[in-house]
Amino acid sequence: MNAIYETEKLVSEYLLFHYGRSEDILPWEEGPTEALGFPARIVERFSDREVERSLDLGCAVGRSSFELSRTSREVIGIDYSQAFVDAAIGMKEAGRARISRLEEASLESRLDVRLPDGVRPERVSFEQGDAMELREDLGGFDRVLAANLLCRLREPAKLLARLPDLVKPGGELVLTTPCTWLEEFTPPGNWPAEGTFAWLQSELAGDFELVAEHDEPFLIRETARKFQWTVAMLTRWKRAT
Repeated sequence: MNAIYETEKLVSEYLLFHYGRSEDILPWEEGPTEALGFPARIVERFSDREVERSLDLGCAVGRSSFELSRTSREVIGIDYSQAFVDAAIGMKEAGRARISRLEEASLESRLDVRLPDGVRPERVSFEQGDAMELREDLGGFDRVLAANLLCRLREPAKLLARLPDLVKPGGELVLTTPCTWLEEFTPPGNWPAEGTFAWLQSELAGDFELVAEHDEPFLIRETARKFQWTVAMLTRWKRAT
């Protein structure tokens, strides 16, 4: 995994992306406001019933894990980046973080980000782990989320092969990916030959039923005038019973 995800700069960007107020991320009225709130919005694609266990793979700094805690009695968030995991644990313990926000050049501002109301931090735990080599004793989950993870793995097929063991029969799976396959993360030989959606359908067929597929935009602030606006493909699946 690229070492960029261990830098203080990326940790601050992702804490803002996950927990920042809309006006702290996007001060421009002309901007794509529909792309805000991605880590919470994708969790809303699950059903709203209470469940026992949920897993957030590639949890980054943890916002989706906390959102899952609203309706899950236990949530495990796993990320390859130790810096991201440490930041998520810090949010769980303190409920807030003081971050640096880059404005331009070397100019920065300082601001607080906080956990949203209504989440249940006591239900959530975080750990460092490799999505391609997950520990064997994780058990099964009623919900599994893997957000913008697949195209950052060296061998994404390894994760797809493990999913039937992770999602309980009748359980829910939500995958999002911007389909930005890059050689620095994934060797070209492991890229989907016929497109990501067709690849997912082929790999998950027999174990999962496709429930829905649609687009989910997201916005990451880099500076006061530069943003990453990206559209992820979200697919929702039900594990065969």
